[in-house]
Amino acid sequence: MKKYIIFALSAALSLASCSDFFDQMPTDRMTYKDLFENKASTEKALATVYSYIPDEFRQRFASQDNGTSGAWTAGSDEAEYYWSFPASQLINNNTVTPKTSMVEAYWKKYYAGISAASQFIEGAPACKDMEANLLAQWIEEARAVRAMYYFYLFRIYGPIPILKETPINVDAPLAEVQLPRNTVEECVDYIVSEFDKVLNSQCLPDKSAEKNAGRIDNAIVMAFRAEVLQFAASDLFNGKNSFYSALENRDGTKLFPTDTSDATIRNKWEKAAKASKAFIDKFVPADFDLHRVYVGGKINAYQSYRDAVMVEDFSSNKEMIFYRIGTSASLMQYDRTPRHSGAPSSNYRASGGLGASQQIVDAYFMANGKCPILGYESDGITPIINDDSGYKAIYESEFTGEIYYDPNTGIELAPKGILKAWANREPRFYADITFNGQKWLNLEEGAFFTDFTYDGNSGAHNGEYPPTGYSVRKNAPKGAWSSGNTICVLLRLAQVYLNYAEALNEYDPFNTEILLYLNLIRERAGIPTYGTGAGQLPIPATQEEMRKAIRAERRVELAFENSRYFDVRRWCIAESTENMPLVGMNVNKNGNDFYKRTWRENRIFEKKMYLLPIPQKDIDIDAELVQNTGWSTIQ
Repeated sequence: MKKYIIFALSAALSLASCSDFFDQMPTDRMTYKDLFENKASTEKALATVYSYIPDEFRQRFASQDNGTSGAWTAGSDEAEYYWSFPASQLINNNTVTPKTSMVEAYWKKYYAGISAASQFIEGAPACKDMEANLLAQWIEEARAVRAMYYFYLFRIYGPIPILKETPINVDAPLAEVQLPRNTVEECVDYIVSEFDKVLNSQCLPDKSAEKNAGRIDNAIVMAFRAEVLQFAASDLFNGKNSFYSALENRDGTKLFPTDTSDATIRNKWEKAAKASKAFIDKFVPADFDLHRVYVGGKINAYQSYRDAVMVEDFSSNKEMIFYRIGTSASLMQYDRTPRHSGAPSSNYRASGGLGASQQIVDAYFMANGKCPILGYESDGITPIINDDSGYKAIYESEFTGEIYYDPNTGIELAPKGILKAWANREPRFYADITFNGQKWLNLEEGAFFTDFTYDGNSGAHNGEYPPTGYSVRKNAPKGAWSSGNTICVLLRLAQVYLNYAEALNEYDPFNTEILLYLNLIRERAGIPTYGTGAGQLPIPATQEEMRKAIRAERRVELAFENSRYFDVRRWCIAESTENMPLVGMNVNKNGNDFYKRTWRENRIFEKKMYLLPIPQKDIDIDAELVQNTGWSTIQ
């Protein structure tokens, strides 16, 4: 029986690099002979392997159009779309089922990517038209990408089937595709072992040259290896979440760890910490470092942080580890550029339809580095104010009489006349959130100020608007919203630092390096660090206090970067963070009535939603495949 591989892919999924590598994907059904006949066709096959890497700028259309973009930003307590059709709405209102198209799409597409990689690994050696060392490099690239796809499946669905190394023939009989789920430990061990094979092969460069931008290198492999171990050590996967303790295969094999002793869990955190530290020791600062911009000898925290993710010239940014170049940047920028009716030109005018939640607005620190809001009253709306932060309840109804400047650099961060609640905040707040009265980023044809009140230039009466009264500003452009050169950063050094601090705190609390790497993030953010010196904040005194500090820092530093959705799940705190009202400003009012915390919708989270269900179609086909806990197999 002749082997075939199907490539039903679109060139729009390409990761386009300087060499146009990712524009070469085949789009038809090809035989092995055709696929690996020469170097050019083999390179096209490798491009297909890469093509399933998610374009997270396309989240409004999550999982559609053959893509793997996530529903993660607006599917968490960070944001809400104006439109009703995004898949994130199904997560927020608890209407996901095993038959939901998003559920089927991630499963199908990532396994398609895994299959394409396995086909490449098996078939590429048949190509006689290329150098042996380059062929070996391409094979290890495919191996690494395949392991990444397994990890993406794992963090969405939990333990999943690990396919055989030899690709399953698409014409194989049904009996050959009756596969049970592998256990959490088996999944983690396999993925890590595949990354180890790649590293041990010594076939990849430590860091890809500019001409191969976007291609897998050892740095990416090591960073992902650490990420996998971080998830494995976390409460969702280490066995501590009792909700999954009874989940088992049909032969009685438990799918989640049964050894939940303190020693075993500490050992998992130690492995995670060592993996992140190995990356740091090997690559920092020679190859990677936190992106920093200075003005007058002082760090420009706003520009440093903004430029860490708003990247057009990737060669000048040492913070990016893994990223996608060919993206739906203009779509993302449309979602984050407000309506701006009456603006000087169409370059200023879009929708602002991705609204930032009041919860994430409250999470940003004050300029003094302290959290303004500690939580919420039983209504989920009324804030519990941290008096020690300097934030006052009256600030939510009073306005500033002067421009707010960065106290460290003197750079203007907000105009006068804004709500006092939005003044005297840390620089990251001004990089990430567009609030009412803020000056827009595009100054090419003059300054323009965003007005989200009902009759304002970006308010509800215009049509599309942010449903929370705040729009997400992170990654929004300084120029025309339709420009499309922005790189989608999928993993950067700040995340490695935060991973390391978290893992170290879990297995070796009070280790001095916890504070070192947490403070590196805060120093770049332009806020006081923790310590005993002049101007520093008191060091969190206990392991639990340090855990809260690390999580609070991570929430802000990685806001709108597809981290929060997975973090609250792996920490098993989503029942608190996601199961509460979405709050924003009163977008249906003008004047002072706009500035009132207002219920937008109820968010519903059940324990079963820690993991998405296994697609019903696959449950029906594979008799060995068991459904995740809490999800009916007959919906």
